[in-house]
Amino acid sequence: MNLTIRRAEPSDYEAIAKIFTYPKVVWGTLQLPYPSVEAWRKRLAEPPEGFYSLVACIATEVVGQIALHTFPNAPRRRHTGQIGMMVRDDWQGKGVGTALMQAVVDLADKWLNLRRLELDVYVDNEPALKLYKKFGFEIEGRQVDEAFRDGIFVDTYHMARLHR
Repeated sequence: MNLTIRRAEPSDYEAIAKIFTYPKVVWGTLQLPYPSVEAWRKRLAEPPEGFYSLVACIATEVVGQIALHTFPNAPRRRHTGQIGMMVRDDWQGKGVGTALMQAVVDLADKWLNLRRLELDVYVDNEPALKLYKKFGFEIEGRQVDEAFRDGIFVDTYHMARLHR
């Protein structure tokens, strides 16, 4: 497998929007189905300050994405980053998520001087929970009926990892 991780480029917008059309991706993220391709173009072309987006590629094909939101203009939260990730259905369970998490953790720890990384995950998303725990994330709380997914309310865990 020829897997590479790189910074997302504005030209990746169609591939990233397409990933959000996969059923497992919609099920496992807090995103809505039927993503706006134009919204993704704008998000990548004009990222807010403190937003980092990485993609996982097999050869030249984008198969996953991870975003890290930081708070450079919030002095009391400057040490924190929030993560969101997705991997295309046909590439889940093949090491893509691990590679994306390793890249973003390295970015946070070694280059951005972030002490705290946070994320939210559905309580029934066992593969994601296993991955996050492997990287030192711990459950800090449970949000009851946090999200509406596929016609029902579901709970999420708030997880965090502290770099000391």
